[in-house]
Amino acid sequence: MPRIDVDLIGYLAGALTSVSFIPQVLKTWRTKSTDDLSFGMLAVFSIGVCLWLTYGLALRSAPMIFSNAFTLMESGFLVVMKLGERRRDLPKRPC
Repeated sequence: MPRIDVDLIGYLAGALTSVSFIPQVLKTWRTKSTDDLSFGMLAVFSIGVCLWLTYGLALRSAPMIFSNAFTLMESGFLVVMKLGERRRDLPKRPC
């Protein structure tokens, strides 16, 4: 029976989870709207991905490092867009 390359499974899993965010990133970029995104979910998800990246670095696992670094960039983009939208929605104070 052939031996399954464990890193190949890791790269495939990482690629699929990372690519899954691309439609949301593109939609947010095109519409410039994050109304449908929960800031709490984005924050908790980003912290979780950061911890997975740290874990991958500690294990020196290339699939975990690459996929979580890419996903962290995607979620970071969405967090920045969400914060920018929140700032625009704040009432203007008179000078």
